[in-house]
Amino acid sequence: MPLSRIRIVLVQPSHGGNIGGCARAMKNMGLTRLVLVAPEDFPGEEASARAAGADDVLNQAQLCATLDEAIADCHLVVGASARERKIAWPMLAPDEAARRLVTAAGGQEVAVLFGRERTGLTNDELDRCQILVNIPANPEFSSLNLACAVQVIAYEIRCAAESGDPVAATDTAAMLGEPLATSAEVQRFYQHLDQVMVETGFLDPNNPRLLRRRIMRLFNRVELTSNEVNILRGILSAATQPVPKAKS
Repeated sequence: MPLSRIRIVLVQPSHGGNIGGCARAMKNMGLTRLVLVAPEDFPGEEASARAAGADDVLNQAQLCATLDEAIADCHLVVGASARERKIAWPMLAPDEAARRLVTAAGGQEVAVLFGRERTGLTNDELDRCQILVNIPANPEFSSLNLACAVQVIAYEIRCAAESGDPVAATDTAAMLGEPLATSAEVQRFYQHLDQVMVETGFLDPNNPRLLRRRIMRLFNRVELTSNEVNILRGILSAATQPVPKAKS
């Protein structure tokens, strides 16, 4: 099963016990790659106790200072979120998201992001995601424990991997014959585009409104390849070069 390229990323988890519970949930479903972004309480005895036999997942967990570091080489990033956004983002049910992840993980690095226990993922963090996943729950009591949320998504990933059924998602990289851009490549493109928009006066950095986020949604939806990112950045560079004076 293509599970070795799927990483579970916990962003700033505050409780060691929750980290251990997530590790146990992952191992139950055959996932082993745990990434922790700036955890407040790790390593520690509580994490090991709650892991209950999944110490190998904890011991090989990757520690990162920033989210960008954690997903730099990923080609597909899915964010778990229960919040409504001002700008609609592609949202899938857990089983649909799992099929997308398993398809992409056949030849690429993918990640599922989970946010802080109390506040979840920020808008800036959700902007790193191509799609979001929402776990249906009682609307009057919809807040899931972090480990429970990981368990639900991990279960759906395992079901998708074991089903052997064709998935609805298209493997863009295979279809085009070239790799999708990594998260790091896409973020550098966004930074370049932002710089050009400010320099040309198209974007007022003091009053950006929702322009940046709408642009990110557009390109995240397209699934850019590495070559396409290079072409777009080349266009940006050329557009900001001085126009040569005509010879008299």
